[in-house]
Amino acid sequence: MKRYSLVVLVLSLASAFVFFLGRAMLELGPTAIDLRAPVAAHLAESGVTHPVTAVLLNYRGYDTLLEIAVLLLALLAILAVVGEAPASPTRAAHPVLQALGRLAVPLMVVVAVYLLWAGAFRPGGAFQAGAVLAAAAVLLHLVGLLPGWSKPRLGLRFGLAAGFALFLAVAAGLLTQGSLLQYPPAAAGVLILLIESGLTVSLALILAGLFLLLSREAEA
Repeated sequence: MKRYSLVVLVLSLASAFVFFLGRAMLELGPTAIDLRAPVAAHLAESGVTHPVTAVLLNYRGYDTLLEIAVLLLALLAILAVVGEAPASPTRAAHPVLQALGRLAVPLMVVVAVYLLWAGAFRPGGAFQAGAVLAAAAVLLHLVGLLPGWSKPRLGLRFGLAAGFALFLAVAAGLLTQGSLLQYPPAAAGVLILLIESGLTVSLALILAGLFLLLSREAEA
């Protein structure tokens, strides 16, 4: 009875929170600043043709740089908490599930490559591509084809930090022009593609690591 009352209380509080949050969002007034016109006016100089990618990797690239740093720090914090220990053996799933996993993962890799390439001119980019690759790694783990991480070895550590390091190196190189991440218009497209390629690999490893390190603890 006590547990039932606690569930009712939590559901009531959650419902009230959703109600007031929805009401507040419906009562929001128009934005004080409309940035669509300035973004569109300088889109040709950004190196890409999709406004979201232009904002994330060009106009406000330092925000994205810090977001990558936060994700990397989150993984390092998990490593500091759980420590290094041998990974427990994976439990093999049904052969049918393993076969489906082997079929799905190559398709997910193709989707990730497409999302990375498409990010310059339509919705997509490094975050979406990295999330799909991470999901592929999680899928392989769930069907028993990929063990949980015991500890990141040198190559894996390099992959985890490579995207952030590449982003930081480009930012440092552009400081010689007096501004942080202000790309030369002629090289903006190439630099953004280079950064997003590195970020795709690192984001995939970071997101997959957040699951694979914790799954090691759950399976122990």
